[in-house]
Amino acid sequence: MKAFDISLKSINDVKDFVNIVNKYDFDVDLSSGRYIVDAKSIMGIFSLDLSKPIRVEIQIDDCGNFCEEIKRFVV
Repeated sequence: MKAFDISLKSINDVKDFVNIVNKYDFDVDLSSGRYIVDAKSIMGIFSLDLSKPIRVEIQIDDCGNFCEEIKRFVV
């Protein structure tokens, strides 16, 4: 499992992030405070506080391509 923080500052950032996550078969969770949502759910992401960094937890160790694609969101 890998974990790091990301920042999604606009609606387009959220859409781009969800499109990237949906290309992969493994589970990705986002957490903010006590809330955890599926990163493949655009509605779930919008239920989080996007003004603060969001914790990403990837449920697989070999995620090189995925990490490379989302590096512009990493804080």
